[in-house]
Amino acid sequence: MSEALRYGISRYTLYKMRDSGVLERVSRGIYRLVELPPISQPDLVTVSLRFPKSVVCLISALSFHEMTTQIPHAVSVAVSRNARMPSLDYPPVQAYKFSEDAFQAGIERHLIDGTTVQVYSPEKTLADCFKYRNKLGMDVVLEALKLYRSQRQVNRDALIKYARVCRVEKVMRAYLEVSL
Repeated sequence: MSEALRYGISRYTLYKMRDSGVLERVSRGIYRLVELPPISQPDLVTVSLRFPKSVVCLISALSFHEMTTQIPHAVSVAVSRNARMPSLDYPPVQAYKFSEDAFQAGIERHLIDGTTVQVYSPEKTLADCFKYRNKLGMDVVLEALKLYRSQRQVNRDALIKYARVCRVEKVMRAYLEVSL
């Protein structure tokens, strides 16, 4: 909506286009042309459009990197400690406040259907999962580590680097020594 208003399209025109079936409402304030092909990851795109400074993390990042069999019930995002917590009716958002160092480390930018989506790298995501292992469940974390190992070249230096940033190096090192 805000982008359309910047280009001189009135709210009235947008509502008229929506009512006539030219536009569809994706979420509050987010519309798209009906004739466009479906969005490949609509929840991530919607959250990234509404909260461009947030970063997809934990289960949502594991799912994005195909390192879990879990289906996220909400989009997990990280925000800086001093940022406002994001809230959205649909899709549901689970926000986590990260320290500035942990928030800035390991961000990758991916272009999904013309929208830039910030997602933590696989290694940073694993470190975050170890940090939140009591909330996520150790079975989710170990499955992610196993899938990480089987799908890509293991970057042990990056894993240790992000484990230090997330202050879980000692815990993570023990699991890395056993599994890698």
